Amino acid sequence: MGSIACPATIDITTPTTVPYWALLERELLRAQAVACEHFFDHYFDERGYLLCYPRWGGDDGPDDAAENLLNWPILHALGASDVVRDLYRQGWEGHLRQYTEAKTVEVPMARDGMYYKEFPVMFDWFHHGESYAVIVLQGLSEPDDRKLRERMQRYSGFYMGEDPQAPNWDPEHKIIRSMMNGSRGPMLRKATGLDWAGDPFEVEGRFRLGHGEHTYQQVVEHFKDYNDVVGDHPLNLGATSMAFCAYALTGMEKYRDWALEYIDAWAERSAANGGLIPTNIGLDGTIGGEVDGKWYGGVYGWGFSVIDPATGEVAHRPGFQSRCAYGFGNGLLLSGDMRYVDVWRTVIHKVRENAQEIDGQLQYPYSYGDEGWYNWQPHPFAHGAMEIYYWSMDPEDRKLIPAHEASATTGDEQPSYPNHWLDFLEGSRPDYAAEALAFDLERVRRKMELMRADTSTPDTRLSDDMNHMNPATTDALIQLMLGGLPTGRTGYPLHCRVRYFDPERRRAGLPEDVAALVERMTADETTLQLVNINQTEARTLIVQGGAYGEHQIESVTLDDQTVAVDARTFALTLAPGAGACLSLRMKRYANLPSLAFPWA
Repeated sequence: MGSIACPATIDITTPTTVPYWALLERELLRAQAVACEHFFDHYFDERGYLLCYPRWGGDDGPDDAAENLLNWPILHALGASDVVRDLYRQGWEGHLRQYTEAKTVEVPMARDGMYYKEFPVMFDWFHHGESYAVIVLQGLSEPDDRKLRERMQRYSGFYMGEDPQAPNWDPEHKIIRSMMNGSRGPMLRKATGLDWAGDPFEVEGRFRLGHGEHTYQQVVEHFKDYNDVVGDHPLNLGATSMAFCAYALTGMEKYRDWALEYIDAWAERSAANGGLIPTNIGLDGTIGGEVDGKWYGGVYGWGFSVIDPATGEVAHRPGFQSRCAYGFGNGLLLSGDMRYVDVWRTVIHKVRENAQEIDGQLQYPYSYGDEGWYNWQPHPFAHGAMEIYYWSMDPEDRKLIPAHEASATTGDEQPSYPNHWLDFLEGSRPDYAAEALAFDLERVRRKMELMRADTSTPDTRLSDDMNHMNPATTDALIQLMLGGLPTGRTGYPLHCRVRYFDPERRRAGLPEDVAALVERMTADETTLQLVNINQTEARTLIVQGGAYGEHQIESVTLDDQTVAVDARTFALTLAPGAGACLSLRMKRYANLPSLAFPWA
């Protein structure tokens, strides 16, 4: 075995009683890996093709197909079996082939294939992000994968002006020229319901649509007002994730430079708009330039409200709100500069400043249109509030997180509210770790029961029908093992306080039999409990500061003894049955991000 670039090695020899959370954590990693095998065998063929009726569109398109592998790369990077990685590879390669071969008849942009150069030909970054949420995290386990490097560089090139077939980037105005963009460039006309809905298909009696439509005509009506796509949109910040990964994989400065240039442009636009990020930038670089000067215009913009044909009621869909904070998070990872956190913090404060008392209750707006603020709700605007606090660790930002805010990534009734996790970190909810892990373990069983009860056939199954049965459920594991933000389906990198490597097996993730729990975090300190549940064999692991080595570990304290580290990583050896609670002094965001393994 080659040398490992860890300046400090700590031996932990004190035996410990194995805590319940540690057994649950190890079993959850094992059970999800086994369930992934069953899920893959049930819903994929030997080519890695998803056994469904493949379509183009915003309801059930390629992004939903890819989501059937959501969380598989991060599950492996946490320490699950290599089988998860191998099946993910098979499924991802199959996905790219399947949707390159799949073609539309009536939708113009996908008639030669829904994917071109292994990327969607033209769609929005709300959906691109959901498609590529899986591959964005693949590098955590496979930083030396040649195909991954080539893909991230190619995808970045679509947005950096490097591919003449994809003229998305305008370097003069620093804009991505349309909300609809991809490997065949930008859409520079108004979009139609057909563009979004996909080709006509049989609905009644054959498919159950996730948004409640009963006919194809209702699918088209769902998207009939999704027209204003020309010009830049803050959802396009998702493209910086491709450049982030390309930089973290290769170290080539051009990717970092472009991402920061584009993120800076959005920071400047927000400042010029009084602190509220605009949702349309014209082709001439002006705010609202393609929507009659309305800073709030555009599909998924501040003023985007439509009629839902399934219910006949108004549906408010300012979809950018749930994604854009992470664009500035990419700026933080790539620079270490907290000014990027200020941008979205200001948005939150500016929206809240417009609260009004309505019918005797303080109400907060979530939308802005021609008549001003609307879409009033009784809880404060809080999109991105958890992220702002996580990045800053400023007690004032902790106050931005309302008690009601539930996790947006779980998709069902899991009691993993962000405040529950924060309460745990702050010492007031000590049972949260065991409760959350036990719930996720029981959820594996429930998902497998649903899968076994599924009597659909591939020709009566849409690409999103299986999403809720995907057994890879990693929110609680990311929170508890890594001290991290759940990655969800947004298509952005992992933000976490620590992660682990197994130097014996030369792979990412905790070694077999080792369990980890981040118990406390402050701006400069992390309390980490590690346990070796194996009673006969020692285990060695490496602890890294941050997902990409962005945090410098200054020292580690164990039993009142402090070991100087001053590096991204340190190594530990856990004797059989041994465990310890470590205090890590850290300088966060001190290093530029890299996906290289510690022994690279």
